[in-house]
Amino acid sequence: MSSDKNDKVIGTKFMTDNPAFLSGGYSVERLIKIALDLSAEKDFDMLMQKILLEAMDVCHCDAGTVYVLEEDHLNFHTVYTRSLGIPMADQSRNADLPPVPLGRKNVCACAALDNKKINIADVYESKEYDFSGAQKYDSITGYRTGSMLVMPMDDEKDQIIGVLQLINSLDEEGNIIPFDPAYEQIVSALTSLAAVSLNNHQLAQEVNDMLHSFVEVMVDAIDARSAYNANHTRSMVRYASRFVDWLRERDDDWKFTDESKDAFLMSIWLHDIGKLIVPLEVLDKPDRLGGLKIGLKSKVDIACLKEKVEALENPDKADECNVKAELIKKAWASIEAANNAGFLPDEKLEELRGYANIICKTADGEEVPLLDEKELEAITIRKGTLTDGERKQVQSHVVYTARMLDKMSFKGIYKNVPFWSGSHHEFLNGKGYPNHLDESSLPNESRLLTIIDVYDALTAEDRPYKPPMPPEKAFGILESMRDDGQIDGHLLEQFRESEAWKKD
Repeated sequence: MSSDKNDKVIGTKFMTDNPAFLSGGYSVERLIKIALDLSAEKDFDMLMQKILLEAMDVCHCDAGTVYVLEEDHLNFHTVYTRSLGIPMADQSRNADLPPVPLGRKNVCACAALDNKKINIADVYESKEYDFSGAQKYDSITGYRTGSMLVMPMDDEKDQIIGVLQLINSLDEEGNIIPFDPAYEQIVSALTSLAAVSLNNHQLAQEVNDMLHSFVEVMVDAIDARSAYNANHTRSMVRYASRFVDWLRERDDDWKFTDESKDAFLMSIWLHDIGKLIVPLEVLDKPDRLGGLKIGLKSKVDIACLKEKVEALENPDKADECNVKAELIKKAWASIEAANNAGFLPDEKLEELRGYANIICKTADGEEVPLLDEKELEAITIRKGTLTDGERKQVQSHVVYTARMLDKMSFKGIYKNVPFWSGSHHEFLNGKGYPNHLDESSLPNESRLLTIIDVYDALTAEDRPYKPPMPPEKAFGILESMRDDGQIDGHLLEQFRESEAWKKD
C-alpha cells in the first residue's frame, strides 16, 4: 500500500490526535457533523461544492477546483475563488476554461499522473516541477497562483478519476502562505469522500447511459422494421417533452424534475417495443387485402384468361364466356376500389359479399369462389385495414411490451417505466386493454401517454392506410373519448392549452 493510501487509512486517528487539527476547530463533533451533512446530500454537484468548500475552510485558502479525469485531460467540474465574490454555483456553471492536458506543466496533472499529493509553497518558484501551465491559466483568469495543495482522487481499483486542488492558503492578514502539512490529513479524507462520490456518480451515469443506449437500439430496431412506428414514437416524445416543460413553467401541481421527466420520456420511447413481435405484414398493412391482393389479382387474371380460352375453343359459348369475364373484371374493379376506401357502407359490403359467389377457374381447371374466406373477411372490413384477428395481433404488442420490460430491472426513478409503457391502451372506464384497468389504477403518466398516443395516431402524416387528420378534428375525437369516460378530461384540456402538439 502506498504512503498516500496509508494516509487515508490512518487519517481519522491522526486528525483527532493532531493539535493543529483540533485547534483549527475541527473537533470529533465537527468531523461527525461534516460527515453527516455530506452523506445526506443527494445532489452530486452540490456535494462536490460542499466538499470543496469544506476543504477550503480547513486550509483557510482562497480558491479550489475539483477536476474530473476524462481520457487524456482533466475537466473543470467545480470551481470557486472566494476573492471574486461570486457564488460557487455561478462560478462552476460559468467557468469557461480549457481542459488541462495530462502533462508535466500543471500541478493537478502531475498529481494525477504520479498518483500522489503535492504541496508547493509557490508554483512560480518550484524547482521540482515545471508548472508553466499554472502560469498559463493565471494569464487566462487574471489570478495569481501561489501556494497549492493537490490531492488525486482514485476509485476502488486505484485508477485516477479526478483531482482536488486548493490554491493560496491565507494567514489572518490575508497574505498567501504555504499549506500547513498538518491539514493534509483532513483534506485527504475529504478527497477520499469526493472520490467515492465521483466514482458512484460515474457508475450510476454509466448504467443510465447503458439504459438509454438500449432504448436507442430498440427504437432503431423498430425504425428499421417499420418507419411508420418510429415516427410515431419520436413525435410522441417531442409532444411529451414540450408538455412537461410547459407544466414546469406554470409551476403546476404535477411536478416534474429532470429525472422524473427522463423516466416518463423513457416510458414513451419504449411503449411500442412489443411491436417488434407483431408480424410486419400486419403492423404495416397498408390496405384491406394486404398480402392477399397479389394472389387475388392473379386469380382474377387467370379466370379471365380461362374464359377467353373457353370462348375460342367453344364459339357457341363465346357470349356466355365474355359476359363471365366482364363480370369478373367488374367485380375486381369494385374490390380494388373498396380496398383503399376509408369507410364502406352497408350496401357496398353487400355488393362485395355478392362477388364472393362468382365462380372462377384456376390454371388447372378447378373451380373456386372469387373470394375465399380470408379474402372476403379482409375486403369487407368496414373501416380501417385490419381484420378482428389482425387487430388482436396488433393489440398484443402491449402485452409483449410489458413482458419484455418486466424482464429488465428498472430501479429508482425508472421503476414505473414498464407499467406506464404497458398501460397506454387502458381507459379510465375500464374498457381498454389488455388488463381493463380503471381510473383507480392509472396514474397521470399512463393517462397522458394514452392521450398523446391517440393524438399522434390520428394526426400522423406517414400512415399508409389513411390521410392525416387536422388537429381540431383529432381533438374532437379525443373530447368524445373524454365524454365516454375513456381519457382524463383535465389532462386533455391542459395538453390542448399547452400547444405542445403543434408541429415544428
